Amino acid sequence: MSRLHDLAAGALRGLDPEDAHRLTLRLLQAGLGPRDSGPDDPILSATVAGLKLPNCVGLAPGFDKNAEVFAPMLAAGFGFVECGTVTPLPQAGNPRPRLFRLTEDRAVINRMGFNNEGLEPFAARLSRRRAGVVGANIGANKESADRIGDYVVGLKRLWGLASYFTINISSPNTPGLRALQTRAALEELLGRIAEARDALPAEGRVPIFLKVAPDLEAGEVEAISDVVAANDLQAVIVSNTTITRPALKSARAGEAGGLSGAPLLSLSTRVLGEFHAASDGRFALIGAGGIASGADAYAKIRAGACAVQLYSALVFQGPGLVGRVKRDLAACLRAEGFASTAEAIGAR
Repeated sequence: MSRLHDLAAGALRGLDPEDAHRLTLRLLQAGLGPRDSGPDDPILSATVAGLKLPNCVGLAPGFDKNAEVFAPMLAAGFGFVECGTVTPLPQAGNPRPRLFRLTEDRAVINRMGFNNEGLEPFAARLSRRRAGVVGANIGANKESADRIGDYVVGLKRLWGLASYFTINISSPNTPGLRALQTRAALEELLGRIAEARDALPAEGRVPIFLKVAPDLEAGEVEAISDVVAANDLQAVIVSNTTITRPALKSARAGEAGGLSGAPLLSLSTRVLGEFHAASDGRFALIGAGGIASGADAYAKIRAGACAVQLYSALVFQGPGLVGRVKRDLAACLRAEGFASTAEAIGAR
C-alpha cells in the first residue's frame, strides 16, 4: 500500500505544486492517506521538553497550515506533527506562482507569505485533537501594526489546544520578520511571550520553541541561545529555509523565496551543531532542513538534535518516506552501538 501511495505522489508531481498540495490535503481528509503498519521501533522513541514521542521523526510546518490533516499524518507514521504557520487574521499570502519544485536539485523554493485561514478555523480544528503530539507554529500578519502582539494573540487563543508552540520569526517571505532574530528585538519578543505564558492557566502550560533561520551572522547563535534560555523556552528548531543559493542545476534556481530540500542539509546541520555548542544543555534542539533519509536524520541527531522534522523530501519521495527514514535511522543507531536516540545526541 505504501508503494501505491508513492506512485500516486509521483502522479501529483505532474500538477502545479500548489494545486498538487491542495489535492493531497483533500485526499488525506477523505481517508485515502497511508497508514503506518505497526508500533514504532523502541529505539526511536524520544522525549523533547517533556513531550513523549513514539518516534523522533516529525512533520515540519507548511504541509498542514490550517490544522486540517494532523490526524492522518500521525497515522502515516510521524511521531509528531507541527501545524501552521497560523496568523491571527486570515491572509492570502503572496501572488501565485509562489511554490517551485527544483527537481534536479531535490529542492523547493517557496515565497508563500504565511497564507492561512487565521486563528479561528485553526483553533476549531485543533480542539478536535484526541491523541498524538501536535504543535502550533504561530506567526505575525504581514500588515500588523504590532507583530510581537500577534504572537501573544496566537499563544493566548491556542492555549490548551496544542501540545507545544513554535514561535516562527525565521520565514524570509514576510518582509522584516527575520529582524526579530536580533538580540534586542528577540529580548522584547520572548519577554512578552514569557509574560503572557506566565499569566495563562497553569494547567494548559506546554513547551514553547523558537524556530530560527540558517542565515545567521557571527555571534547571533550565542545571542539567540542566551535569550532563549533567559526566557525559559524549551527548544530551538534549526532551521527554516535559506535565502542563500548554493550551486543549483534547476532553471528555477533564481526564483525569490526560501530554499528547502537537499541543498539545505549541510548548512542547517552546521548551524545546528553551533547551537548545540552554544546551548550548553539549557534547551533542547530539533533538527530540520534537507532530511531525505535515515542517514540525514542520524546526522542531525549526531549534531545535537533530539528529534527531527522533514517536509520537502515528501514532494519527491512520497509518503512512504517516513517509514524508510525511521527504518534506516534505527539501523544507523544500532550499527553505531547506540541503544536509543538520546545516547546519540551530539555524538559527532
